[in-house]
This record gives sequence, structure tokens and C-alpha cells, in this order.
Amino acid sequence: MAGSSHGHTPAAWTGVIIAFIGFTVSGAFMVLAQPAGFWGGLVIVVLGGVVGWIMRAMGMGQPKNTHTPHQVTDEREPASVER
Repeated sequence: MAGSSHGHTPAAWTGVIIAFIGFTVSGAFMVLAQPAGFWGGLVIVVLGGVVGWIMRAMGMGQPKNTHTPHQVTDEREPASVER
């Protein structure tokens, strides 16, 4: 993953931040024993996914045609074993 820009887009960041806020809200209301707030937090989590998907469709995500598979090359020298 380090060699690609996987997840480094405005769509990904926005979707994850919204989902994290929803997770936090849901967790807080679970501790407070308020089921309506818990489910409201889960709705916010789903909303984060929807917002990320819409932003990706608007062109703010990673383009589909730039994904190239990583090729494994043996450019390093083998490690020397000293006994």
C-alpha cells in the first residue's frame, strides 16, 4: 500500500472522518444506555460511506485507470550469512 495512493483522496478522508464521528456518537450513547442515540450514530456511520461514494463519483476519489499492480523485483543483494 505504501507504493500507491490508496485512500489518500478527499473522498476517502471525508468518508472516514464522518464514519469515525458516527462511531464515536454511537459508542457514547451505548454507554449512556440511549438506544435512539446509538442507532443515530450508526446512521451517521452509513452516511459517511454514502458521502465518500458520492464524492468518488464526483471525481474526488482515486481514478480507476491508475491502479497498477505492484511488481516484485529482486533488486536487492541477498543477505550474507556469517557463522
